Amino acid sequence: MARNKERLVLLLDVGPSMHSVLPEVESLCSMLLEKKLIYSKNDEVGVLIFGTQGTSNDLKNEMGGYDHITMLQDIKVVDGQIVDIMEALPRGTVNGDFLDAIVVGMDMLIKKYNDLYKGKKRLCLITNAINPIKDSLEGTKEDQVEIIAAQMVAKGIKMESIVVRGSLSQDADKRIMDENDNLLSIFSNRTSTRTVYVDSPISLLGAIKTRKVTPVTIFRGHLEISPQMKIKVWVYKRTQEEKFPTLKKYSEKAPATNKSATHQIKVDFEYKTEEGSSQVIPPEQRIKGYRYGPQVVPISAAELDSVKFKPEKGVKLLAFTDASNILRHYFMKDVYLFTAEPGNRKAALAVSAIARAMKEMNKVAILRCVWRQGQQNVVVGVLTPNISENVKIPDSFHFNVLPFVEDVREYQFPSLSSFPASCQPNEEQQKAADEFVQMLSLAPSGKQEAMLPEFTPNPVLTRFYRHLEVKSHKPDAAVPPLDETLRRITEPDPELLSQNKAIIDALHQQFHLKENPKLKKSARPRRVSREEPSGSNEDGNAADVSDAQAVNSV
Repeated sequence: MARNKERLVLLLDVGPSMHSVLPEVESLCSMLLEKKLIYSKNDEVGVLIFGTQGTSNDLKNEMGGYDHITMLQDIKVVDGQIVDIMEALPRGTVNGDFLDAIVVGMDMLIKKYNDLYKGKKRLCLITNAINPIKDSLEGTKEDQVEIIAAQMVAKGIKMESIVVRGSLSQDADKRIMDENDNLLSIFSNRTSTRTVYVDSPISLLGAIKTRKVTPVTIFRGHLEISPQMKIKVWVYKRTQEEKFPTLKKYSEKAPATNKSATHQIKVDFEYKTEEGSSQVIPPEQRIKGYRYGPQVVPISAAELDSVKFKPEKGVKLLAFTDASNILRHYFMKDVYLFTAEPGNRKAALAVSAIARAMKEMNKVAILRCVWRQGQQNVVVGVLTPNISENVKIPDSFHFNVLPFVEDVREYQFPSLSSFPASCQPNEEQQKAADEFVQMLSLAPSGKQEAMLPEFTPNPVLTRFYRHLEVKSHKPDAAVPPLDETLRRITEPDPELLSQNKAIIDALHQQFHLKENPKLKKSARPRRVSREEPSGSNEDGNAADVSDAQAVNSV
């Protein structure tokens, strides 16, 4: 639909200081466009690069200045050609000015759409922001940013800034970086701008939300604390597993000259009395049956409907309990977000007060939830306070569904302390294991945590989208090899392993692994037949003893 179309301009820094991460930038932008071709094929995209030797943009021709900025692709409906452009970005030779690039990108959107589509126009800036911004002819740089930010708000333009640091900023001038960070923070405070700092190729791949999912409420109504106290809340899904795009059956029977052919395949099922019979049973003569022991119990649709539990829609508080009483492995399904009704100040104050009280007392709430009228089941779950550290974002709750007794799977395992001392690790073995675990920590001291969920893309989905793009050009193309950045998600970091080879060798020396020949010789116990003659008992007993020894050796 036209009202849901996004108008996007990519602002990409291709200067010399960005060359080492441009392959990841190419992968990120290609993945963004590939998903648009699948989910948002009517979106319009333009590409602007800065840090180039040459200059090609409208503002340069009209007003002068704005050097080293090149419009690689004017705004148009996304297609395969733009994806091809993103796969081979030019490498620039001069340091770019991201503030000039923002102005040129805004000019592209304003000339194309003017005051139309407010809130659906977006700039996406990817830079390391370590190079100086030229001085303004009038006022300070901060004044210039304030003017640009006010114009963005007036025209309904949003912005997303991805700042790549890490190894790129080790030799950079800290004063310049701090100044640029301050300028970007003004955009964040004055406009609808999201600024993200990343320090690794993996984080860069997950920095942009490549598929925009419109938040949809699953419940709007009252959170009933008591019959006398009710708070108006909205409930959204906080997390949900991303599925593969739906693959449809495609028919090639339609003539190639028929441009109006849909190539769709329609599947119909027929039910007959017995195999080979030509008599088709109509729907009104069919009934469901459920197995109950050796028999099948028929239940009509009317009976099934009368048996269904039909609770009333609503969310009610059942009780509070200590957070320690709700174990992490009890959480089921997706995570939900409870927020106060937008614009309702009293509801926001009530939610904030209860959330902060629960946080202070280390409590959680148990709720009974029926999201919609006619829902056939009741959900019981735990409500956890989510205290916001951002003054612009109100406090809220996270909600996790809890299991009923039928949903719990109990697995009993013997305690390690029950094993004899010979099976317990000694001090040296424990030390080697501790060092090995510490070596592979995702959050080593003094460093940013690696593979944060909000910055780590799904490698399976990412590879699938890439393969889909390749096959759109070459139907017989083979599956491409796994990208190096994606390989870092699915496999251990080879550099980390080589740096800590001594720790790995120490662990190997402390735990000797040997092949068990008895298990290899007799992997499964042999059963002795009762009809075997007495002469064969010795062999049978020998087999039983050998199997018992093999099991004990494990």
